[in-house]
Amino acid sequence: MATPDRFPLPQAPKTHKPDWLKVRLPHGEGYEKVKATVRRTKLATVCEEARCPNIAECWGGGTATVMLMGEVCTRACRFCHVKVGAPLPLDPQEPEQLAQAVKELALKYIVVTSVNRDDRPDGGAAHFAAAIRALRRESPSTTVEVLIPDFQGVERDLATVAEAHPHVVAHNIETVERLTPTVRDRRAGYHQSLQVLAYLKARPQKLYTKSSVMVGLGETEAELLQTFQQLRAAGVDVLTLGQYLQPSQYHLRVARFVTPAEFDRYRQAAAEMGFLYVAAGPLVRSSYRAAEFFLQGLMEQGRHA
Repeated sequence: MATPDRFPLPQAPKTHKPDWLKVRLPHGEGYEKVKATVRRTKLATVCEEARCPNIAECWGGGTATVMLMGEVCTRACRFCHVKVGAPLPLDPQEPEQLAQAVKELALKYIVVTSVNRDDRPDGGAAHFAAAIRALRRESPSTTVEVLIPDFQGVERDLATVAEAHPHVVAHNIETVERLTPTVRDRRAGYHQSLQVLAYLKARPQKLYTKSSVMVGLGETEAELLQTFQQLRAAGVDVLTLGQYLQPSQYHLRVARFVTPAEFDRYRQAAAEMGFLYVAAGPLVRSSYRAAEFFLQGLMEQGRHA
């Protein structure tokens, strides 16, 4: 059942997708292998749930983004296609099942994310930590990135995840400050997300941190640059920037399609602020292979050192 947050809002007129947003249909041996394993092990992937346009490239290249703690979220962000409602209890076997599936697939890079579980006392932080430990034990050569919710800013829960030692920890700020109340659920605060990222970067585990911004929602260039600066001030190492695409009629419409040339300009401006890596383009998502390759290279350098 749709929540009030899901009903259409006054929005910009519907626009047609430009040619640069066209993608090839999923196919190939690597893609089919990942697809078959996902079906058999009943893994929930953001690749499918969020209708990611890069699913063919990622699955075919040995990377995937999986979703813990069920397929029902307790928050109703107006850009997100994940189901909203009352979620089921956590499956205590899920962390081990995930680790075994990743081991079988021999994935080079795994992104583990989740729905928001505000119904849990710790937001699901302990479940996240159990999955990280299982992955690192069963697939020691796999780079583990976690894309976490804000855990309502509770430092104890953030520490639980950090102390499980993922290689990379990401939390998406999603949009500029002015648009946050319109785009994200009312419990997701712009400055709360900045505080989450700053806390994680300051942890003794010395984690690489990452965040993502969607464009085309009505933000100005000045607002984007301010967001980049604030993310960098919070110690964020890797920034990804991509075009928002409306997943259904009940979600926010696209205000405009940002051109590849504009993305290039944004990437250059962000890079000059000191990020280790910036990925920007119409089809870039928070889990994006170019950024993952870069981070995986950093992991390899650290192992060799």
